[in-house]
Amino acid sequence: MGKITHFVHQSLDGFIEGPNGEFDWPHMAGETSAYAQALTAEADVFLYGRKVWELMSGYWPRAEEFTTDAHDLAFAPVWREASKIVVSTTLKEAGWNTRVIGENVVEELTALKDGGARLVLFGGSELASFLTEHRLIDEYQVFVHPVVLGGGRPVFRTPLPRLALDLVESRTFDDKVVLLRHRLDRAGGKGAH
Repeated sequence: MGKITHFVHQSLDGFIEGPNGEFDWPHMAGETSAYAQALTAEADVFLYGRKVWELMSGYWPRAEEFTTDAHDLAFAPVWREASKIVVSTTLKEAGWNTRVIGENVVEELTALKDGGARLVLFGGSELASFLTEHRLIDEYQVFVHPVVLGGGRPVFRTPLPRLALDLVESRTFDDKVVLLRHRLDRAGGKGAH
């Protein structure tokens, strides 16, 4: 059985972007970067909503032109070669080994999971909320960074149904970033009310 992992960087106050769309605040030092690289190396498919896809496809194909950051330079060729899916009703096609799903999203992603695919959803509050509503996300890996953004795009749009989750790991990276790993409690046990 495959799975969908939601991998997201958020501020302490629960935002994935600042008030003006800023994403210059994640602390991607050695341990955090190594963990992110290991997680993405295990994925069969990178999963995006349209907004995050536009950010990614505008940067990663030519990242070497924009940065000397070791994390980015290591991830850029991985991103270019990876199989990717964008969920969008407005985007019709995308390059870089990318398939667009515009209809029957739940069925399409469920079929991929049933076929054993391991998908990693990168950020994106709209798609994360949609997949959470449909109980398609199996694991949430949330990196909480030491910054208060004071507004911006929240991790999830509201309202969402209440879901029971099990904390399976918490860890500190680089003495700054806290990872919280939660799995969906499919049995509906503790915490489901």
